[in-house]
Amino acid sequence: MSPISTERLVKELEKLKAAMDSGTLDHGEYDQRLSRVIRELRERGVEGERADMHAAIDGALERGVITPSVKSHLLKRLGLE
Repeated sequence: MSPISTERLVKELEKLKAAMDSGTLDHGEYDQRLSRVIRELRERGVEGERADMHAAIDGALERGVITPSVKSHLLKRLGLE
């Protein structure tokens, strides 16, 4: 399986945010889906450099797609801290 691009990661995070905003996901479901995204990233790897991943996550935080706690969780689980 090919590595996941940073663009795909951001799109997945945006989908989760949109589902939360529309009320189709509750917090438990959000956590489950975020865990699946992280698991897939860890299994398949990430296309690009660490700096690219940091920039993508920082950009998602700045746009309000993720919260600071989700950013911290992503960085920790992906070994980017």
